[in-house]
Amino acid sequence: MKTIIFTAEAPAPIGPYSQGILHNDTLYISGQIAINPETGDITTNSIEVETIQVMENLKAILKAANMTFENVVKATIFITNMNDFGSINTVYGSYLNEKTAPARETVQVAGLPKNVNVEISMIAML
Repeated sequence: MKTIIFTAEAPAPIGPYSQGILHNDTLYISGQIAINPETGDITTNSIEVETIQVMENLKAILKAANMTFENVVKATIFITNMNDFGSINTVYGSYLNEKTAPARETVQVAGLPKNVNVEISMIAML
């Protein structure tokens, strides 16, 4: 049995997928990019501002499932330029408790939807 997680506080899906799927005690969050849910605009002023928007979108989906970043057990970060890793990592780390941070990988890719620079997906557990 799965439950679709949806919140207006995160961007609506731009394809045939859900913001999140809750199955038993596990939440699978689709990759989030820097779309402002209020305006639909993509926020790419700087890699830091872009990453903040991504993390805020993830936070909203976690909240809709009655979870926080403390529940996250796995994160995947896709970036288009490994030179941005330090800036992305700093913003990402500001949302998490370093002592309980989730497992993670960061992968450089050739391109991302809407020509953004970073996309992050997460898995969380109750």
